[in-house]
Amino acid sequence: METLDARGLSCPEPVVMMSRALEKKPDFCRMVVDAPAPRENVTRYAEHQGYQVSMSESDGEWTLDVTKA
Repeated sequence: METLDARGLSCPEPVVMMSRALEKKPDFCRMVVDAPAPRENVTRYAEHQGYQVSMSESDGEWTLDVTKA
């Protein structure tokens, strides 16, 4: 399973990365971010597209698991 590394990126780059990844593999995608804005924007985008997002935090980084609802 591939993990998208969006650490250090500002919006909209993480959202664009997620969008492209879900076009290729629409069932599941994992992304790591290190700031609240990308975390919130990617979550909002994925949920708007009909996905469920589960999130875990460790040392100031968030792992977002996006699965088809």
